[in-house]
Amino acid sequence: MFDFIEFSLLDVLDILLVATLLYYIYKLLKSTVAINIVVGIAFIFLIWQITQALKMEMLSGILGYLLSGGVIALIIVFQQEIRKFLLMIGTTNFTNKRSFLKQLKFLQTEISSEIDTETIIEACSKMSSSKTGALIVIERTNNLDFLINTGDKMNAQLNEAILQSIFYKNSPLHDGALIIRDNYIVATRVVLPISDSIKIPARFGLRHRAAIGVSEKTDAICLLVSEETGEISYIKDGGFELYENLIDLNEKLKKDVM
Repeated sequence: MFDFIEFSLLDVLDILLVATLLYYIYKLLKSTVAINIVVGIAFIFLIWQITQALKMEMLSGILGYLLSGGVIALIIVFQQEIRKFLLMIGTTNFTNKRSFLKQLKFLQTEISSEIDTETIIEACSKMSSSKTGALIVIERTNNLDFLINTGDKMNAQLNEAILQSIFYKNSPLHDGALIIRDNYIVATRVVLPISDSIKIPARFGLRHRAAIGVSEKTDAICLLVSEETGEISYIKDGGFELYENLIDLNEKLKKDVM
């Protein structure tokens, strides 16, 4: 019955690649206004297909012209998202074997990030108690050298006392963000891109917008301690990750950096 259908290994690979591409596009656009535009375009395309099947020539022609001439409009509308996508690709360290293998999800079990998450959480907890503002960025697969170059480079092994001393209010290094790569503090006073998302509540300041901004443009994870409330925020993929307590937060962080 289905002898006319030719299905080869290349077709399976094609489907998997398209599915992967769609997944990462959704991941890139979720929690942004752009996702609503994508849904609208998909709806128009569906109506166009229906009008073609029903041979509604006039409406089908209008929708066809609208879709065919929409490529330039899409480039304009999705300018920031396209820039973000290219930035994520361009800043990925493919020359680093370890970082490249981390891109392959099925090999992640063989890779250990070696990041001491307990030390980070404990330092954040103590800074939270004293309401010491802090912004910690943890590098994952996207290389953050383009951000590290905006701050003061260092090569200090991760240590609770060092983390607290860096963000101490009278420290010359407390302003800006701190970047952790593997188990080392590689930069302080780093300038982060500010998110322009309209979904960020007005009560959050520049530190929160900076954390969201870098997590929108890369796959980095941010831990933020509010100077006003002492609240610890966990930010990933451009949004706030909820957690129940510090134990739960540590488990989430450990899982994400592996």
